[in-house]
Amino acid sequence: MGPAGGAARSGRFFGVYLLYCLNPRHRGRVYVGFTVNPARRVQQHNGGRKKGGAWRTSGRGPWEMVLIVHGFPSAVAALRFEWAWQHPQASRRLTHVGRRLRGEATFAFHLRVLAHMLRAPPWARLPLTLRWLRADFRQDLCLPPPPHMPLAFGPPPPRAPAPRSQAGPSDDTGCELEGEVDARCTLCARALQDEESPLCCPHPGCSLRAHVICLAEEFLQEEPGQLLPLEGACPGSWPGGCL
Repeated sequence: MGPAGGAARSGRFFGVYLLYCLNPRHRGRVYVGFTVNPARRVQQHNGGRKKGGAWRTSGRGPWEMVLIVHGFPSAVAALRFEWAWQHPQASRRLTHVGRRLRGEATFAFHLRVLAHMLRAPPWARLPLTLRWLRADFRQDLCLPPPPHMPLAFGPPPPRAPAPRSQAGPSDDTGCELEGEVDARCTLCARALQDEESPLCCPHPGCSLRAHVICLAEEFLQEEPGQLLPLEGACPGSWPGGCL
């Protein structure tokens, strides 16, 4: 497995987005997710679980992807950002962010959390872009992003095709899971879901399939205290790992 920064240099797109529900019955609900293909991902959400959408958005659409943060150096970095945005009270990096206020809309609360995240380490040093996909939803953040983070509008630029030999999500499902009802992570044995972006080892003959977070934790065992792994040996089916 190569350096995490290699994904960024190869032109891969890793984004964390904010969905807004337009259904009158559920209007105002939001959903935070990770994607490597924004256009495809919003179609999946609106298509329901049978089309690859998440269970929390299934049957509640239509959903609109109004905002996306992109420029992460790896899928692991984006997924950690996604988790913190979803669970700000559980993130040790966001202990200074207050809980949702009485009368504060869910959308406004998520924007407030995002504003603090972009100013907090380690995200404050990343080359991120804050992109509004729907200009009519745009609001100024309570804290402006760092000067090196540009504000953009409209769909993100087309992504470059990724080398087939790299381990990493080739689309929103990572490994090809279609037809495998009970596909499980090699490391934690939990089921692999489409929205969890599993990784496959590119080495011929290796059966490794793992959640990105599980693989990151495996690589970080020898680097306690670090946030992102730079490299690591595949803990797959070959003795001592594949690579």
